[in-house]
Amino acid sequence: MGELLNPTQVLALLEGNRRLTVRVTEAFPAESLFTFKPTEALRPFSDLVLEILGIEKAYIHGIATGEWVYQPVKAATKEELLAACREVRELTRQAWATITAERLLASEVDNFFFKHPQANMERIWYALENEIHHRGQGYIYLRELGIEPPPFWER
Repeated sequence: MGELLNPTQVLALLEGNRRLTVRVTEAFPAESLFTFKPTEALRPFSDLVLEILGIEKAYIHGIATGEWVYQPVKAATKEELLAACREVRELTRQAWATITAERLLASEVDNFFFKHPQANMERIWYALENEIHHRGQGYIYLRELGIEPPPFWER
């Protein structure tokens, strides 16, 4: 029986999702990206994207090297946020070349989110689910702003 997904296929899945997240980010007017919240309890979409990037950067570095360090990603303008999307994804592509299926299946403690051992592939799924969830919020935000979001099926 063959494997369900190999590291190359996992990266392709992440890439398609990120392309869509970037298109959602691009659809925001610069003045709304960092300020608009449908309710006080929610965060601006820029904060959600920065969270996505911080998790990706920390997880991929940890999976590739075994060093678990979390450092928030920062951006103050739409251009900086889009540049951060490109930068973090490029770091992922570079590190991904060293990540094997065995490494994805390995269990470790990351010391910043979960204090118990977790399989690295579980981290990837968590990061992907988190991105999809926050991107869905971005769709709602755009609609609240009267902007038609990009088609979600175009990756």
